[in-house]
Amino acid sequence: MSEGLSHTTVLLNEAVDALAIKPDGIYVDGTFGRGGHSGKILEQLGANGKLIALDKDLAAVAVGKAWRDARFHIVHRGFAHLAEVLDGLGVARVDGILLDLGVSSPQLDEAARGFSFRFDAPLDMRMDASSGMTAAQWLATVDESLLAEVIRDYGEERFAKQIARAVVAARAIEPVHTTRQLVELVGKAVRTREPGQNPATRTFQAIRIHLNQEFEELARVLPECVTRLKPGGRLVVISFHSLEDRIVKHFMRDMAEGDKLPRNVPIRASEVPQGRLRLVGKAVRAGEIELQANPRARSAVMRVAERSDVA
Repeated sequence: MSEGLSHTTVLLNEAVDALAIKPDGIYVDGTFGRGGHSGKILEQLGANGKLIALDKDLAAVAVGKAWRDARFHIVHRGFAHLAEVLDGLGVARVDGILLDLGVSSPQLDEAARGFSFRFDAPLDMRMDASSGMTAAQWLATVDESLLAEVIRDYGEERFAKQIARAVVAARAIEPVHTTRQLVELVGKAVRTREPGQNPATRTFQAIRIHLNQEFEELARVLPECVTRLKPGGRLVVISFHSLEDRIVKHFMRDMAEGDKLPRNVPIRASEVPQGRLRLVGKAVRAGEIELQANPRARSAVMRVAERSDVA
């Protein structure tokens, strides 16, 4: 299962161990990437086990399609379509779901995708290059106030207004359609720089998140994950952005607490509404050995929860 593994999978063993694989279970890898987690899951599945992988990236799907394993099935859809995919395969409930969020190393390293400011390339940034608006197309028409809001909220960039103003002024002269153009515009607008970080980092991240609706899709799929898990099934989520992790953390916490009752309500402990999830351990981060081998893992946070009810 090593074919196509062109990047180092973050928290590989920790994530698969957290799924508590049953040999005959049914599992979902909602973000196949280049198959690192999927390959590890298949190693632990028996002959009757099943793994369903999803990815909106055609290059990732092509890697999965080349695998020859009757237990494995990959679909060209984002995880926001989890319910639709499972229904199409006739699967009602699963034993575990893994979501490894964010952009993968191959996507960053392929210049033509436009995710990285390390290359001069067309501003694309679409996870699914077969559909939707490119970053260049969006920047050509977006309102200045919305652009500033996106860069501020998703990139946590202090100079969001200045960057938005610079982009709108520049596009009035010529289209902003390459990564180098955007990098230069941001570099002039950002007055103070963080040590070791390109000043365009936050802006590129923010535009990518907005363009691919990453936070909206995450918020939409998390309830579906709970609905589709069997009792005892595990949900494992790896995030790389503080706002992304906050969505996961608050969702798991709220689902673990269950329905909240008014204070001082006279009710037996056995009658208190129970949550649909049970938190499993604390947030997990990469250890020093992994960080030395893969610096990208530095921002990774993994959270785990287990379906606790029988409904």
